[in-house]
Formats: sequence, C-alpha cells, structure tokens
Amino acid sequence: MDRQTTMITLEPALTRAHELAVEFLRTLPDRPVGAISALADVRARFGGRLPDHGDDAVTVIETLATAAEGGLTASAGPRYFGFVIGGSLPATLAADWLTSAWDQNAAMYVMSPAAAVAEDVAGEWLVDLFGLPAGTSVGFTTGATMATFTGLAAGRHAMLAKAGWDVERQGLFGAPDLPVVVGQDAHATVSAALQMLGLGRDRVVRVPSDDQGRMLAPALSDALGGLDRPALVVAQAGNVNSGSFDPFEPIVAAVRSNGGWLHVDGAFGLWAAADPSRREMLHGVGGADSWTTDTHKYLNVPYDAGLAFVADPAAHRAAMSMSAAYYVLGTGTQRDSFDYVPDSSRRARGFTIWAALRSLGRAGLAELVSGACDRATRFAGGLADVPGASILNDVVLNQVLVRFDDRSGEPAAGDRRTNAIISAIRDDGTLWPGSTDWRGRRAMKISVSGWSTTDEDVDRSLAAIDRIARAI
Repeated sequence: MDRQTTMITLEPALTRAHELAVEFLRTLPDRPVGAISALADVRARFGGRLPDHGDDAVTVIETLATAAEGGLTASAGPRYFGFVIGGSLPATLAADWLTSAWDQNAAMYVMSPAAAVAEDVAGEWLVDLFGLPAGTSVGFTTGATMATFTGLAAGRHAMLAKAGWDVERQGLFGAPDLPVVVGQDAHATVSAALQMLGLGRDRVVRVPSDDQGRMLAPALSDALGGLDRPALVVAQAGNVNSGSFDPFEPIVAAVRSNGGWLHVDGAFGLWAAADPSRREMLHGVGGADSWTTDTHKYLNVPYDAGLAFVADPAAHRAAMSMSAAYYVLGTGTQRDSFDYVPDSSRRARGFTIWAALRSLGRAGLAELVSGACDRATRFAGGLADVPGASILNDVVLNQVLVRFDDRSGEPAAGDRRTNAIISAIRDDGTLWPGSTDWRGRRAMKISVSGWSTTDEDVDRSLAAIDRIARAI
C-alpha cells in the first residue's frame, strides 16, 4: 500500500473514531454507569467466525463501537465509585491520542528522544511533588502491580547484594534467606509482586493493623527484632478500603534499625502530598527506599500508567536493566527507559503524564486531590441519614465504607441487606459503587477520584442510595 492510499484509508477512520469518541464522552453525565449488556450478548456482537476477507477501516471502527456499547462502563464519568479509577483529563486524553498516532517505542532514547525526555522531566516533577529524595529514579510501568514489582525487585537486589549474592546473575537457588514483612492489610498486588519475584506470598511475616488498617509500628519493631538479618518491608499510603495511612516515621526508624529496605505502596495515597491540607498524613514517607503509585487514579490519565520510584538508582537499574548486542545503549546523560521497568517494547507513557501535570500545575493538582477527598466526606455526611447505614471508617482521604444493617441487628442479616442494596444500586445505573469485606462485615465501598465528579453528582448519588435503601 503506497503512502497516498494509506492516507486515504487512515483519515476517514480517524475522523470517524473521533466522532464516535465525542459521542460517547457526551453521554457520560447521564448514561447508566454500569454495563447494561449480558455476557452472551456482548460475546455475540464481538464473536462469530473470523471472516476470510477484512472490512475497511471505517466499517471496522463502526462495528467495534456498536459491539462494545452495552459492555462499556462509565468509569470515565462522574459517578463511577467502584474502584479508585479516575477519568481522563481533556489534556491527557488528547495526549493519549497523539501518543498512539506518534507510535513511539519508549524503550530507549535512540528510539524516541521525545518520549525519553518527557519521562525524565515528568519524573523529576513528581519526585519533587511527592517530597522524595533528590536523585530518586523513576520507572513508568503498566500499573501499580508492576511498579510494586519494580520497587521490590530493587530491594531484593540491594538486600542480597549486601549479603554477597548477585540475584540477577545467580538467581534464588542457594541465595541467602530474605525475610519479607508486610502489614495485615497489604494490598493484593503486593502478594502478586512477591510471587513473581520468587519471594512467595505465604512465607511473609504479617504485622497486625489497627481498626483502620494502619500497621502497628510497635508490632513491626518486635517482628524485625526477632529476625537475625535485614528484611524487605512493605508499608502502605492509602488503605484500599479505609484510605488510612501507616505511621511512616516510626516504621522508617524500625526498618533502619534492622538494616532493611522499606517499600511504600502509595497507589493512590501518595497523591495526598499534592494537597497541603492532607500532606501531613505522609510525614516521614520520604525516608523509605522505594514507592509505588498510579497516575490513572488521582492524576486522571488514561490507562496504562503506573510509577515506580527508587531512592537508589543503581539498585533500580541493576534489578531492571537488560542488554543485547544490537541495543544502542545510552552514554549516561540520556535516559534509556528500559533500565527502569520490566518491559522493553512499551508505550510512551510519559507523554500523557507530562500533559496532566502541565495542564494542572501544582494548584490544579492540589484542587483535584482535595476536591475528591472533600466529596468523599460529603458522601459520608449524607449517608448518615440513610436508614440503617453506618460508616465503618474514618474518612481521611477518598474512601467511604458504608454498611446497611438489618432491623434485627444480626450480622448475617446486615450482610444480606448490604449486598442487596449494592446490587440494586448497580442495577439502577445512577452510580456504580464497590463492595468489600471489612473486619468481618460486608460493606459498600465508595471511591471518589474522577476529575469530573461534582457536589451535584454526590447529591444525585445520595438520593439514589437513600431511595433504594428505604425500599429494601
């Protein structure tokens, strides 16, 4: 296909995709928040026998949009509260379209100097914003799971190197024991990272937490004191259920006394650093060794966009770097992104993150974070008037846990009523809440992180919750 034919084919497809995208975005304020098609229907629209001959690009795009419609959630909209998922800021969505059009492989500087520099600059901005040590290295990963994998891999390298073991070269067979210590409420992605790193999910030492999910620092000190070697420790900034923060200052002190490595899972809580009124909850977090966060949460960039920060760039690169005879390697003054992430061929994730930060600035980002947290508080206040509702957590960030007890007061009956209300709310379509178990009780979870959520959206959601709860 020659260039002229390519453009004749490409431009109509891009134009039609733009039209369909705008049509979808215009429906977000009022469309049902959950998917409305059954699995069989979605499969029928997408499925069938692969045709012998392909369709033209415009037809494919139109068919895709039709097939997907009933299976799409309005997670990019203002009343999706099921998980900590932001939408896409206008600048980030537009930057993402450009990223696809540019089609850059961001593995090495020589492949795309612009992609490398965008990551470098955005990373420096974020290190400063989060108050992390100067010189901290940054890896742009697919999400929090691989960011945690990266941070813990750097820690594994550093801890075993101290013991005289080169884990990247020698592997784990015969390696010195590396204790791993996590909080009772560590996120599932921490376990996933540990299993991929060969450190195991079940061999970890679990430190008890308080009623809000905060790791008990004295218990951590006791656990570390009972070990005969340095440990890999994972703390948490933003419990996925309660939003609570571990007490970082005493945790850092305990890990330093042990000679270990501290990783902080801050998938969404690390963004509290951008809000002056909530920054204190992160006091001491800069004393850790590595950190995880996501930008598709508070920063509201499109998927995928995780971040791994490591205070020791040498350990970071040692854990991640790869080489091949045909690679054109950097000189040390330019950024080769594959030195900091597990993958080689990869999307140029830095463009959208740079665009988000540039479009918001410090003031806009502070307002974005504080607005989400304030609306979570508004939710909690409004839910107090709903029959049988009780808030199970201290609302310190953007998470609200609410339970709907039965008049009998029996726990099992409360679980059943809570489940029934969650299901009915999702079917209603006004909002889409999450669900969870918290301290042995079933709860509805509301996570506020979308840039387009307003007070009016909260009030509209509260009215729907109240109406449904009164009927059940």
